[in-house]
Amino acid sequence: MTMIDMDATPRWVDTKAQLADLCDVWRHQRAVALDTEFMRSRTFYPQPALVQIGDGKHCYLIDNLAIDDLQPLRDLLLHTAVTKIMHSCSEDLETLERLLGVIPEPIFDTQIAAAMSGMQASLGYAAAVRSLLNVELPKSETRSNWLQRPLSDAQKKYAALDVAWLPVLYAVLSKRLRERGRLEWLQEDCAALVAAARNPQPPELYYQKVKGAWRLRGKQLAALQDLCAWREREARALDIPRNHLLKESLCMAMAQQMPRHKGALSQLGLEGRVLRQHGDILLQITSRSIQRQETPPCLPQPLNRQQGEIFKQLRRQLAAIAAREALPSEILIRKKELEALVQANSPELRGRLRGWRAEIIGCPLLKLLRQLREEEIQ
Repeated sequence: MTMIDMDATPRWVDTKAQLADLCDVWRHQRAVALDTEFMRSRTFYPQPALVQIGDGKHCYLIDNLAIDDLQPLRDLLLHTAVTKIMHSCSEDLETLERLLGVIPEPIFDTQIAAAMSGMQASLGYAAAVRSLLNVELPKSETRSNWLQRPLSDAQKKYAALDVAWLPVLYAVLSKRLRERGRLEWLQEDCAALVAAARNPQPPELYYQKVKGAWRLRGKQLAALQDLCAWREREARALDIPRNHLLKESLCMAMAQQMPRHKGALSQLGLEGRVLRQHGDILLQITSRSIQRQETPPCLPQPLNRQQGEIFKQLRRQLAAIAAREALPSEILIRKKELEALVQANSPELRGRLRGWRAEIIGCPLLKLLRQLREEEIQ
């Protein structure tokens, strides 16, 4: 497909019959562009408002609010013979799971593909289109109310453009990755995104994300774990943002102080509706945490001075390898992954470092780390 072939005029789809006919056609294509519009300002889950599909010739806006049976779309997204072209797709995968109960596969994330082809990490869609295709996209409807009906012409145009250029990006980036022998890298990373979307982190592990949680030990850390797990489950059940239910700082304060009555909760800053509705259960949680026989293992502390020096040397090697491979360092290894490698008592390649990254970055860093530790002993 060339840029001349593409028509960005929005085509509205609001009946199951229309959708079924289109999906039947799309099932025979090699790839389709896919995007979503959603709202999430006051809810835990995204509120799906629109699904956009580009087939390389036209741009279709599927009104999921008007169609009561989206089974044809669900079947298409699970049809593995059709690649779904997306850009920075994590939230879109969550939205589609909420709307359809499925995660599309296989996917081709053009943001990741751009980074693997030598462009910067976390490149936005508009920036990618500008850089690779010399096309400027409007930004005027970024914060629109996508749940309103009817949508304005400006909204429809904006939504259509979100998928209009994805097939062209797909063609350009696929060629670049194939020439560099990196297409399998992309497939591996995109499969990992799908797997992560299908297996979200369990509520019992959310305490690990709390700022300063590494300072807690024993019963306090157990209390933080239990409070964060309750907050996660309750926020999902009520469909409200986590911090609208209970701020992270309050979870931390309760874990540290272990309040035993509502007056103590009030002193920590819990007040109003939250105190009235949830005060008793929060006190029960902290009380049970004190009785727990098993507590979570301590979380990694910030790097000490010695570890910091090793980290700097590993990061220098990372920069050298990234420059040699013409890749952004972030696509090779994240800061937290590098810190975990330095902190491990018996460092080994885990998670993403077991895949294509093992030879490129994992093994070289592991070799240098072991060498630096041996020098310390001597």
